[in-house]
Amino acid sequence: MLKYLQEYRSPKDALRLQEKIRRLPLNGRRITLMEVCGSHTMAIHKFGIRELLPETVRLISGPGCPVCVTGMEYIDTALALAAQQGVIMATFGDMVKVPGSRSSLQLARSEGCDVRVVYSTLDALKLARENPARPVVFLAIGFETTAPTIAASLLEARRQSITNYSVLVAHKTMPPAMRALAADPGIGVQGYICPAHVSAVIGWKAYDFLPQEFGVACAVTGFEPLDILQGVYLLLRQVIRDEPRVDNEYSRVVSPDGNPAALDMLKEVFEPCDGNWRGVGMIPGSGLTLRSSWREYDATRRFAVECPPAQEPPGCICGDILKGRRDPVHCRLFGTVCTPEHPVGACMVSAEGTCAAWYKYR
Repeated sequence: MLKYLQEYRSPKDALRLQEKIRRLPLNGRRITLMEVCGSHTMAIHKFGIRELLPETVRLISGPGCPVCVTGMEYIDTALALAAQQGVIMATFGDMVKVPGSRSSLQLARSEGCDVRVVYSTLDALKLARENPARPVVFLAIGFETTAPTIAASLLEARRQSITNYSVLVAHKTMPPAMRALAADPGIGVQGYICPAHVSAVIGWKAYDFLPQEFGVACAVTGFEPLDILQGVYLLLRQVIRDEPRVDNEYSRVVSPDGNPAALDMLKEVFEPCDGNWRGVGMIPGSGLTLRSSWREYDATRRFAVECPPAQEPPGCICGDILKGRRDPVHCRLFGTVCTPEHPVGACMVSAEGTCAAWYKYR
């Protein structure tokens, strides 16, 4: 595996791609490209991709971090559920530090709430099976990459007749968010580096509407330096030629139509709904909710929870950062009040957050 990985990190090939990009006839034209995947954001910073590009080519980060776009009201609801008598709250580790209006799951755990970090949805289901007298609530966030795993856990819970397992759902889907960004004249993106993990599930044809309706260039790429540089080259070539389409650089993983098994599970368990993206707002059809036949696993229906209106931290500009309007250094909290150890906004707490990437690598 290391051998094949190193092939995508060859310095010589990176320099060849850099030169190939620099030979493109940009003629001083300023071009803005957006990566809409948190893993791409981290890779771009880690490998210094920005520094390899012409000065007129700008890379900006979009709302591709699932933790970052999860609304504060969701965190507040999770905290209220964790405080319920006997509840075991199961979550992936990157959610533990995310601040709600008044607390976080990390602080709640220190105060006696039973909050447990798991590495898969099946681990959460195992907790429910091993603790039949206690309700287990799993925090179901993420894009089309993780949503099928939530669906799989619910299908398995029903098959095994596990009745003390439920989920708090805040799943988001990427194409509607990308549509909203493309329709926003204030962002001005000429091309998208499309999310690779999501694309492995939904397929690259899911982005056809972007070049067809908005004239926006698209390229699905992997996460290694050569993947990203090749994706940038493909995008710039589309923009220069005025031939927008969807290029698939990541063909070793991504197919035109995605993963049928994962998509079938999504369709069986979830249905589209409007989604509230932290810092961005409500995007029609961008969320997933449990179908009526699966509502018995909805934690908000099992538990009576009321939360006061969420309060965003004053001074935090995560919303503008998630839309690519501003960089983290434009925030007066960045690197002083707000750090990975003591995050104020969600963009700093997640390992895939834009602020965390700037803090770690820049």
